[in-house]
Amino acid sequence: MKRKMISIALAAVVMQMVGCANNNSGGSSSGNQDDDSGPIKIGVIVPLSGPAGPNGKHVLKAISTKAELINKAGGVDGRKLKIVSKDDQSDPATGVSAANALVNEKVSVVMGGWNSPVTLAIQPVLVRAGILNITTIPQNASILGKADPDAVRMNAGNAAGAYAAAQYLDKSLKAKRISMLLENDAYGNDAGTFLGKQLKSTGIKVGSKQKFGYTDTDFRVPLSKLARDGSDVVFSANAAESSGMPAMAQQYAKAGIKAVHFAALGTVSPKVVELAGGAKVDGLHSADLYFPKEAPFTSYPKNNEFVAAFQKAAGEAPDKYAALGAESVDVWAKAVEKAGTTDRDKVSAAIHGQSFKDTVLGDVKFTEDGQLISRVYAFTVAKGKVEVEREIPVPASVWEQ
Repeated sequence: MKRKMISIALAAVVMQMVGCANNNSGGSSSGNQDDDSGPIKIGVIVPLSGPAGPNGKHVLKAISTKAELINKAGGVDGRKLKIVSKDDQSDPATGVSAANALVNEKVSVVMGGWNSPVTLAIQPVLVRAGILNITTIPQNASILGKADPDAVRMNAGNAAGAYAAAQYLDKSLKAKRISMLLENDAYGNDAGTFLGKQLKSTGIKVGSKQKFGYTDTDFRVPLSKLARDGSDVVFSANAAESSGMPAMAQQYAKAGIKAVHFAALGTVSPKVVELAGGAKVDGLHSADLYFPKEAPFTSYPKNNEFVAAFQKAAGEAPDKYAALGAESVDVWAKAVEKAGTTDRDKVSAAIHGQSFKDTVLGDVKFTEDGQLISRVYAFTVAKGKVEVEREIPVPASVWEQ
């Protein structure tokens, strides 16, 4: 009840802030565009061009694949799902235009957001229109419980990522001093802040902090500065997995920096390793939530079904980003059936603090704020392949941050 009262109050404030930015929406903070006839429209906002274009297309393919599987099984309450996608170009202003377009398309939910700045920009539009946002990838802490208290997030937030990183740096790498290489935006700066807080209890000192732009692909200058810093580990936060992160990993290895490179949770996928040169980046460490052909994921029927369908559609196994896209559809569809409606508030209430069985990620639970609680695994790159090392248990209190 308390969360709902906060939701209504903040939604009213947001309506005043955005003013008449979307006069054609015809919605309200608790309204719904769905007319209960025909297919249920799922809006998707991801980058389909630019630095993260390949990643966005991957997520869109996963969302479409899962929607097709649900349609083949009879749909949601007997209605088919229809995907309506828009390209945000990794640009907040373009993302706002995309959100307004989907409001006019009368979608029942918007999934996606690859970049934290874009997601934070589109939330007021969706709140005003009464459309639920299932946030797939962004990790900034403000995505939950701020402009949109009803939002749901599938990826781990920066708090969980920082906790896992600090645990690994302390217990596995025995680090005494680290440096940071951070994307200079809502995602990277947030990741660095949370890691700094987590490191205070470990005794690990923080040295130099170097910043870079989201579209950067040349990191030689900040890397040269980090090489002289004398740290045991360099922590990087680079969300440009199709361009910047592979370039950074490759240039880091080439620079011969003695410090171990640990990349923030979710920024290193098999595709990143491939683009970076495979075995050339051996020794790179990171952590993530999903490995399609590793236990326990191979024991989940819905995961195996999705992996087979995605591989057939895309010609490759899904990565974590694709899995979270599919999970977004899976959980939302189950919540709609539980609520008996596509209404934003009722579907949100059916997800926040609730559990779901037999999803792509197995049996899952959400915090009261709408954060999916996941299992986090550390891994390293060896012989050009991602090799899972061990699970890093993350306390419930961290997921609630």
